[in-house]
Amino acid sequence: MSYDAYQSYQAVDLGAQTAKASPLELVLILMNGLLDELARARAHIEHARFEAKANSLNRSVAMLNGLSSALDTDSASEVVEQLAELYDYCARRIHEAGIRMDVELLDEAVRLLGTVREGWEGVRDANG
Repeated sequence: MSYDAYQSYQAVDLGAQTAKASPLELVLILMNGLLDELARARAHIEHARFEAKANSLNRSVAMLNGLSSALDTDSASEVVEQLAELYDYCARRIHEAGIRMDVELLDEAVRLLGTVREGWEGVRDANG
């Protein structure tokens, strides 16, 4: 299967997933996409593919911004505040990883975001 065909398949699959998804499921879809993109960025750093690295890191930060903008900041919830701070911290680490070409900084963001994803999955599982 060619790379273009694979990308087309992924786009159709993502469209089908998002069309029927609840807000919580949309967060999980975005988190999964973010973690996948960070894995690609890591590979680009390891192989010194500078342009691809920059594109992957930019997409990753854009996804983090999307997650952050979806937070209900009017609720004044401590959890919302902490998530916003964590998303901001991860965005800074991702940016720094790109400048330093340091996969360990990306790995830190992946670990933190993986924990957040597990939390969202727990919410989904608890609420059916």
